[in-house]
Amino acid sequence: MRVPVSWLRDFIALELREEAGPGGFTVAELDAALVRSGLEVEAVHRIGDELRGPIVIGEVVSIVELTGFKKPIRHCQVDVGEAQPRSIVCGARNFAVGDWVVVSLPGAVLAGGFEITARTTYGQLSDGMICALDELGISPDHHSGILVLAREEFAGQLRPGDDAVAALGLPDVVFELAVTPDRGYCLSIRGVARELSSALNLAFTDPAELSVPAATDAQPYPVRLDAAARCDRFAARVVRGFNPDSATPWWMQRRLLLSGVRSISLAVDVTNYLMLELGQPMHAYDLATLQGQMVVRRAHAGEKLQTLDGTQRVLDPEDVVIADDSGPIGLAAVMGGATTEVSSSTTQLFIEAAHWDPVVVARSARRHQLGSEASKRFERGVDTELGLVAAQRAVRLLVDLGGAVADPNVLDFDARVPSLPIELDPGLPDRVAGASYGADAARAALQAIGCTVETGTDNAESWAVTPPSWRPDLSDPIDLVEEVLRLRGYDAIGSQLPPAPASPGLTFAQRRLRGVSRALAEDGYVEVISYPFTVANIAEILGFLEDDPRRSACTLANPLDDAEPLLRTSLLPGVLKALARNVARGQRGVALFESGLVYLPEAGASPAPRLPVDARPSDEQVAQLYAAVPHQPRHIAVALTGERLRSGWWGSGEAADWSDAVDAARTVAAAVGIQLHVRQAEYAPWHPGRCAELAIVGPAGSMSVVGHAGELHPGVVARLGLPPRTVAMELDLDALPEPAVPCAPRLSAFPPALLDVALVVPADTPASAVEGALRAGAGDLLESLRLFDVFSGAQLGEDNKSLAYALTFRAADRTLTLAEATAARDTAVERARLVVGAKLRS
Repeated sequence: MRVPVSWLRDFIALELREEAGPGGFTVAELDAALVRSGLEVEAVHRIGDELRGPIVIGEVVSIVELTGFKKPIRHCQVDVGEAQPRSIVCGARNFAVGDWVVVSLPGAVLAGGFEITARTTYGQLSDGMICALDELGISPDHHSGILVLAREEFAGQLRPGDDAVAALGLPDVVFELAVTPDRGYCLSIRGVARELSSALNLAFTDPAELSVPAATDAQPYPVRLDAAARCDRFAARVVRGFNPDSATPWWMQRRLLLSGVRSISLAVDVTNYLMLELGQPMHAYDLATLQGQMVVRRAHAGEKLQTLDGTQRVLDPEDVVIADDSGPIGLAAVMGGATTEVSSSTTQLFIEAAHWDPVVVARSARRHQLGSEASKRFERGVDTELGLVAAQRAVRLLVDLGGAVADPNVLDFDARVPSLPIELDPGLPDRVAGASYGADAARAALQAIGCTVETGTDNAESWAVTPPSWRPDLSDPIDLVEEVLRLRGYDAIGSQLPPAPASPGLTFAQRRLRGVSRALAEDGYVEVISYPFTVANIAEILGFLEDDPRRSACTLANPLDDAEPLLRTSLLPGVLKALARNVARGQRGVALFESGLVYLPEAGASPAPRLPVDARPSDEQVAQLYAAVPHQPRHIAVALTGERLRSGWWGSGEAADWSDAVDAARTVAAAVGIQLHVRQAEYAPWHPGRCAELAIVGPAGSMSVVGHAGELHPGVVARLGLPPRTVAMELDLDALPEPAVPCAPRLSAFPPALLDVALVVPADTPASAVEGALRAGAGDLLESLRLFDVFSGAQLGEDNKSLAYALTFRAADRTLTLAEATAARDTAVERARLVVGAKLRS
């Protein structure tokens, strides 16, 4: 919204000065006042500030058309109040002999710093320049042609040679404002002037306060309203005998141009002018083109309308149209139709000023991709009281400027529903702002924006506040509170931070996540972050069994991507997708990890209730809402493919395999400070023969499964487009308990006893089970135990394998004897025999 300061002066006593001081306001002070009012100032345009030197009124005396050039050139003689006319060469063609124009003489400086000098061009002396609007800085339109002034408008006031800058009303200041959707009334000079009057404590003259004739029984033209729910007020007037050759006066053209609207014709300019001044969009129809009764109704499916922009539009039944016997003649509140357009021969005008439903207007404008100045205002809400006022103002201007005769009949369909007062506690603004405004200040602020404040009917201590007709955005007590705070000044609200309690430091979950992430990064893994959404057939892609609880996933009601409507129940889809993307882009060895929440809905859980929007949910509804929230444990997952150790001149590398995924799980467990037990298992999406189950010892001594690791199933690898033998691990991080406070190990200065033992066990016996038995049997003298060899062969039998362990024994207070170390080893072997059936290999 472009707002000329000179236009604001019609409604508030506003004077500009260059420097701060009494007796007016600087541009910077007006800028600050607009910002305090909640209006964003995007730009400040100083129109005419660059104009310097002799810029005068000129009268075209003669025109000679020059020929022989690539474009039309005219040699003009222009009277600028001197003894002899000036010789000026000009290429524009929109002026004639006798017209008054603006002439810049040698030495003048125009917009953009363009200096004027006398020079010879096209074989003629050009001793000045006839100016266009863009050269004067009034309009950016480079194709508007020469500015021609109506002689009769300035007769008796000006003569050739007089200063043109002052005659044009320059210099001027134009504020370019960004108006938020809730402040639609500020898309008018009236609304901005009202805001500045409050911000600067100036008297405000409302241009809408004028006497208007009441509706008559007879209509100026037959109209029927069939869509009262979408058009709650429809006002109209008719004028006849309009002179279509009447020119738009310069004062109106100037205000339109400074506001960014080009001048078209007097009839159209009047409606645009009043839209900018009052905020009420109107439409003028050529009365002679109307056929039969005018009807306001919903469009019929398949109906077509050619709008003023020349586009043929297929209408939707949700559109509201103005129609006559020929069909639709206008898309309500958006754009008129071409068949009833005001033309250069129009002498009878039907002036429509209606109030339309904002939602209907917004949907129609977006449906047809047809945003207009009218729809922009109706979408935000227009003053419902303005219809007759705007129509009366339009009639007066057309009568005064166009010689028209007003039809005495007045049409005003009024189906508005009276607005209800808002109950407001006078102390609420103070409590919200944490300030002490007081009831009198709050009342004054509300009255300043046009509200009516009365004592409440049910509670004498409350107020019944009725918002003004131009503020449809005020519907709740907190809206009124915001207005009080805005007018009192947001900058006057104190800023005080709440006391911050001393931080207890990171929680165990935070420390655990940071430690695990750091450990994996140090091992060469790169962290990725993926969206928690997956495709609908992810269970089939990963090969989940029919009874796998991970098949039960939450479905999003409004997904970001329709192809991914489910919340993940595993981290593997995201991390494997990232792995595949990296491999597809030429990365050969990739190791990734991700930590994040998974969403596991409870079996048989009720759906979340639909909560009310007009009141606080009940405790029961809140409980139902929380009961519907799925369990959301934090998992961590890794995926890797390619070479774990790079090959090069030093030799061949080493490909990643299932053991690297298991090692990643052990890295996670070590970072947490717990021991992880690994045993063979079958679990999708891993290879049935290369899958490890990850478990920890529970509180009662039982094993609790927390994750799986290993090589992915070949079918899963193929479906995801991954390299063969890709490995992965996923672990429930929240299931890893906080370890007991570790005790510092006792360091012994005595030498260790190193003994090896090879045990023959059945081939399906997990190494972890053998290790656990050895540790349990060796007792406190065992310092460390390491598996260093696995062997199978015919001499052991087909169903057996040999596991060789290195055992280190040490005492803290003495050097162990061979007998003591041997006894501890034998006890460990005996325990392994009893637990897993191990035999000492000879």
